[in-house]
Amino acid sequence: MAHTAHPTPDSALTRRPVAGLLLAAGGGRRLGGRPKALLDFRGRPLVEHAARVLREGGCDSVLVVLGAAAGTVRERADLTAYATAENPDWAHGMGSSLRAGLAALADSGAGAALVSLVDQPGIGAAAVARVIAAYEGGADLVAAAYGGERGHPVLFGAGRWAAVAAGVAGDRGARAYLKEHEDALALVECADVAEPYDIDTPRDLFRLASPDAPREDEGR
Repeated sequence: MAHTAHPTPDSALTRRPVAGLLLAAGGGRRLGGRPKALLDFRGRPLVEHAARVLREGGCDSVLVVLGAAAGTVRERADLTAYATAENPDWAHGMGSSLRAGLAALADSGAGAALVSLVDQPGIGAAAVARVIAAYEGGADLVAAAYGGERGHPVLFGAGRWAAVAAGVAGDRGARAYLKEHEDALALVECADVAEPYDIDTPRDLFRLASPDAPREDEGR
């Protein structure tokens, strides 16, 4: 059974770097084929906001996995501060993007990958920082929780990457791996600083324009 983490960031004076891994390859099938990375958020492509959140939350580096309309995303979005990788199999689901991202990080020297999704703008830097703090406290499998329910971001220590990549499938990502290793999973409650909604359908788009949508620095 997953346990709630009580992170003690000062307990670990040194640690290997944390790489932010942003999955931004989706084609937005339920949005009429509008790639989620290119959705407008405060006047800029959503992928810029999502990548910035990872950096501001404490990730030492950020890798953005692109897929649908990757060329257009590169043209329209300013991703010069981040590494990028392309997933040619993006249509097969989020699992293929996670696998591609972990493969791209294999020789990066990172001690952990913190995985985030481009279509969750309600999850800001404060939630990222809490998950990283649990890693600094010694946990190598961590997830943000909302009312006790596991959500994103999720952090995987580097020693787990091969097994995670081997087990991902379709849009379920690492769900099976997380279920299998529930006893080792540290949950960090983030409901007070973030909202885990997804931008999946046209009726969700109001959240991108709503003044009530949490800002990336809210709660910090």
